[in-house]
Amino acid sequence: MIFCIDSGNTRIKWGIHDGRSWVAQGACAQGKAAELSELVVAWPIPRRVMVANVAGAHALAAIVQALGAWRERVTVVRPAAAAGGVENGYRRPETLGADRWCALVGARQVLGRACVVVGAGTATTVDSLDSGGKFLGGLILPGLDLMRDSLARGTAGLPRAEGRYLPTPDNTNDALVSGAIEATAGAIERASRRLDGAPCLLFGGAAGAIRNALEIVFQEEPLLVLTGLHRLADDTR
Repeated sequence: MIFCIDSGNTRIKWGIHDGRSWVAQGACAQGKAAELSELVVAWPIPRRVMVANVAGAHALAAIVQALGAWRERVTVVRPAAAAGGVENGYRRPETLGADRWCALVGARQVLGRACVVVGAGTATTVDSLDSGGKFLGGLILPGLDLMRDSLARGTAGLPRAEGRYLPTPDNTNDALVSGAIEATAGAIERASRRLDGAPCLLFGGAAGAIRNALEIVFQEEPLLVLTGLHRLADDTR
């Protein structure tokens, strides 16, 4: 059994894999890592505990503490020059975010061909993976909420929008929401064109909002980071 943890800026996502499939999964708010201790009581000790953490040292320490008796099984994943069938094309491979690295490895496992890997969370990441498994580089954009919040803070007349997505909005709230979504969809579609129309793998809390605007082939893979962590367990034995 492999226990995988994706510690992001807003949430901690987890999954338990029995070697055939995900047998359990869940999430808690960042800062509520103590809730993971319930899993230690409910499940037998796993063979490995794989962690991708982008929330800082304090968040990681809280996770390890919550794992109690499992802490000796913990591997904290660091981006490498190559692993899990992916070659890391970053100028300094170790500076790539652990969640992005794991998502790329997961994408290679799920699709096995060129694709655009999009993580739609607090920030939105748009990463390009070629047909040979090389990560070519990627983009980091403010997430949809951050875009709306920045406009509300930085302008005198614009609200913190709670509108809906429309291709041609006719009011300010819808225009703000639609602008954020259209900007994000445009970045994804441009990345796809650079890869000759490669499909998009989409995950993260804002995936549902973005998918409505995409005009390219895509599939949602909410467990993509966890899938990458599970694959990397084989490379770090």
